[in-house]
Amino acid sequence: MTLRTVLSLSGSALLLIVALPAHAAAKPVTAAAVNKAGGHPVLTASSQRSASVARAQILLDRAHFSPGEIDGHFGGTMRGAIAAFNRSRKLGDGARVSAATWKALNRDTAPAIVPYTLTAEDVAGPFTAIPEEMADKAKLPVLGYESVTEALGEKFHVSPSLLMALNPRQKFNRAGTVIQVPGVVRPAIAKDPAITVRVSRSAGAVEVLDGKTVVARYPATTGSTHDPLPLGDWKINGVARNPTYNYNPDLFWDAEADEKKVKLAAGPNSPVGAVWIDLSKPHYGIHGTPVPSTIGKTSSHGCIRLTNWDALELATIVSPGMAAVLVE
Repeated sequence: MTLRTVLSLSGSALLLIVALPAHAAAKPVTAAAVNKAGGHPVLTASSQRSASVARAQILLDRAHFSPGEIDGHFGGTMRGAIAAFNRSRKLGDGARVSAATWKALNRDTAPAIVPYTLTAEDVAGPFTAIPEEMADKAKLPVLGYESVTEALGEKFHVSPSLLMALNPRQKFNRAGTVIQVPGVVRPAIAKDPAITVRVSRSAGAVEVLDGKTVVARYPATTGSTHDPLPLGDWKINGVARNPTYNYNPDLFWDAEADEKKVKLAAGPNSPVGAVWIDLSKPHYGIHGTPVPSTIGKTSSHGCIRLTNWDALELATIVSPGMAAVLVE
């Protein structure tokens, strides 16, 4: 629409109506578009949701610089991942996907979007709504997924909305159905005595360092005003996969007065997600989350919260006695 100005005179009043040009609608994020993207354009925080942003997120994920949930948006966790990736490659481009960033990312030549055939296990469920209250959660035998799209989103590190955009008019309820998903298989990072874990409150991130080199970075929620991150030098005590969770309202400043201690079943929708990495600081750990879209956007009760998939990868890297440095 072109700019049009309409003037009309009514008595002494002058009515000015301005019709501004509408912004061009963002193009659909299709599987083909994501695979063809890359190399341009330069992406910044003002970039719209696009196939190019989705491709950059997938390549960052495979490079162990997690953007959090892959959603095609250039949000805060994406900015942090890009800035860290650029620093690691000494590109000096800040939180921009520049031509040099694309060149570095595109050294990974595997397709960004790949076909996947739904299995009987994928669609079997059971998928159960998770209640809000801890006492009601405690009645469930497992804190599993609420829907097949949530389960697939976790499996492929993608938001359910982008998953559905990649598969328009597709149903996810039948084994044998072929869908399009982000290719997020990451090469393994070997355990190494030289590795340390660094948690940065200001950066909102957990980093894995081999010496001084950052080999993996994950966006994190790292405490709150009421429960600040316990800065200092700690150790990794150990890892508990698929943990149960003992809820003690005495440890939470915002617990209701009538709440009781309860034990919650394990599952990806547990308050600590799919894995607990215990720290030498009592009651503190690095763990997963039931809501990956909130990472870096909300607060926690002092612990360090990652997406389930990032926490699970970190669990394969750490070992008891490894240093965990929590910094501003």
